Amino acid sequence: MEATSSSSSLLNGLNSGVVLSLIAVLWTVVWQNLQRLQLQTLVGRHMNRHARRLAALVDPYLSVTIHEYEGGRMKRSAAYEEVKAYLSASSARDVRHLRAEGAKDADKLVLSMVDGEEVSDVVAADDSTDVTVWWCAYSTPPPRTDGGGYYGWGGGGRAQENRRYYRLFFLDRHRELVINTYLPSIRRQGRAVMVQNRQRKLFTNISTHNWSDVDGLVRSAWSHVVFEHPKTFDTLAMDPAKKKEIMDDLDMFKNGKDYYARVGKAWKRGYLLHGPPGTGKSAMIAAMANYLDYDIYDIELTSVHSNTDLRKLFIETTSKSIIVIEDIDCSLDLTGARKKKKEAADDDDGGSKDGGAPPKPDMKKDASSKVTLSGLLNFIDGLWSACGGERLIVFTTNHVKKLDPALIRRGRMDKHIEMSYCCFEAFKFLAKTYLDVDSHRLFAAVDELLSEVDMTPADVAENLTPKSLDDNADTCLAALVKELEKAKENKSKGKNAHGEDKDEDEDEEDDDVEVVEKDK
Repeated sequence: MEATSSSSSLLNGLNSGVVLSLIAVLWTVVWQNLQRLQLQTLVGRHMNRHARRLAALVDPYLSVTIHEYEGGRMKRSAAYEEVKAYLSASSARDVRHLRAEGAKDADKLVLSMVDGEEVSDVVAADDSTDVTVWWCAYSTPPPRTDGGGYYGWGGGGRAQENRRYYRLFFLDRHRELVINTYLPSIRRQGRAVMVQNRQRKLFTNISTHNWSDVDGLVRSAWSHVVFEHPKTFDTLAMDPAKKKEIMDDLDMFKNGKDYYARVGKAWKRGYLLHGPPGTGKSAMIAAMANYLDYDIYDIELTSVHSNTDLRKLFIETTSKSIIVIEDIDCSLDLTGARKKKKEAADDDDGGSKDGGAPPKPDMKKDASSKVTLSGLLNFIDGLWSACGGERLIVFTTNHVKKLDPALIRRGRMDKHIEMSYCCFEAFKFLAKTYLDVDSHRLFAAVDELLSEVDMTPADVAENLTPKSLDDNADTCLAALVKELEKAKENKSKGKNAHGEDKDEDEDEEDDDVEVVEKDK
């Protein structure tokens, strides 16, 4: 019995010793590996440091790359455009192969380097020595699409733009001079050149179905033409006091950068232009653009597939621009009170629970666009609306009462401007502009008739336009009086100005008496 007990104790002791030995061996292995890893890290750092020093001896040049797009290719790089503008003079002088674009002066061209070209520039150092740097233009083709097509082609066989960039080379010893002095200087000079050569443009959005889906926006979501509309406030038929109020408001906005920063608001302002057709809403936008020297981005909402695409469009707009959505009450189903899905389904069945009229047969629902009222509201004053600055957002509508109140409240549409029928003051302006007359015996008749009937400035201007060499102020004013008398007669018969029976929309227009809302 005692022998058995002694054997068990011996075995337990041996087992404990084996376990401790294994632990000791494992700890030794782990410790050695940790020491080796630390040694490798120290050696690696030391070797990398010497490798960098050796590379600097072999190739003492550093480089800075400025890409055409930034922010995941969602936003066009302002730095790229500024460098491009700055290098235009040097490119025209020294580069053999150039790319030409239209300039503000119709007879001139803005030149830039094509891919693979190089131009040098000289920087003055603090010790009055000249430092030479080199700019090179490059581009790379976009990656293959999922369909495995050739480089440079997207889905559906659409050619995709190459990814352009500039690369600046300079000596390592000039790092501080180039980064802290030279680059900020060329950006300032580039902006000045851009202002000098700037052509104002009218943009329209490309259908989102034709956008590339490779790495975000590979190509611009906008196409453009040169903006050459002649309308100005000097030729806009409107009450002079009202016109001055609008021009003063635009001046305050354009010069309000510090004010908007101080009060903590994005540097943007919303304008709602409302009134019957032919009252000059589009002409007002053109006059605003010419007065401010801004570009115009005209958004066709039915070509925008989703709220995300609408956001991308906004990001690609530049500062000093007017973003326009015309006839917003007709663009998408964004009007009236917001309805629940069940109510919308009832409307589709031809009825409405609240007794409202069924939709008109000619009103087609856009099944391709998924832009919602919420997405449009965020577009106007959400977080993304602060990307960039100095932008006006302008909506136009013929039926302001049909718009959802959330869409046109202050903070979104800050200033409401009623574009009304022609008044006598506007008529006198048109008579001076079209006929060069300040007074006439028929002015009294026109004044009386305009107080009784509604006629748009477009209709008045058409009647004042000479149609032949025999026409003069007498014949044109007589033609206008005749049209006004005809409109008065039609009004007494319950017809519109053209002698046609009024439809429901025109009846609503007669009831829409909107007061011009002024800012606080």
